[in-house]
Amino acid sequence: MIRSNRAETIGVLLSGGLDSAILAAHLLDSGHEIQPFYIRSQLVWELNELESVSRFLRALSSPNLRDLVTLELPVADLYRDHWSITGRNPPDASSPDEAVFLPGRNALLIVKTAVWCQLHGIEQLALAPLGTSPFADASTEFFDSLELTLNRGGQRPLRLIRPFAGMNKRQVMQLGQRYPLELTFSCISPQAGLHCGGCNKCAERQAAFRAVGREDTTRYATIPHNGRTR
Repeated sequence: MIRSNRAETIGVLLSGGLDSAILAAHLLDSGHEIQPFYIRSQLVWELNELESVSRFLRALSSPNLRDLVTLELPVADLYRDHWSITGRNPPDASSPDEAVFLPGRNALLIVKTAVWCQLHGIEQLALAPLGTSPFADASTEFFDSLELTLNRGGQRPLRLIRPFAGMNKRQVMQLGQRYPLELTFSCISPQAGLHCGGCNKCAERQAAFRAVGREDTTRYATIPHNGRTR
């Protein structure tokens, strides 16, 4: 649950994709001031993601929107020859969601962003995992235990909030119907700056637009697998 004091700034961790973009826009529409964050970790799609984050935030153009904070968290020394670093053989449209799991990623992203928030007096950090996420590091138990750990070692108390934890993709997309979602980026194998059209995340993106009957104006490098559903 989000605290009702709208004067309080809420941190928002952005990935460039649909869910976190909708979260940021929704919080602004609800009257909150937000501090957006993006973490650079040396993954192959980040240049395109960061450009999309910047474009989307400019389009929101709200006086309650603080400047984007970009933090560095390189993981090439951890992941080494993983497809997220090399770009080789990324999970395709036929792969299960579990194939895109990045070990420790949520914990790494949250810890660095949370420490920034604690150092700067921000008491809430919002993230956009859905209630349908198959990953253990998107569960209530994960977030509750991590919040407890952060507050034992941090300078100020911080709450990790997940406004979409009780929602599915269709519900979130309905919430974001009037936002410029064409400016978001959801691809793990970009081709010359475009969505590839054939990876797991591109298939998820296509299904999300279909679920709410919204035209997908995304430019894909190859013809999308429009038959896939989620």
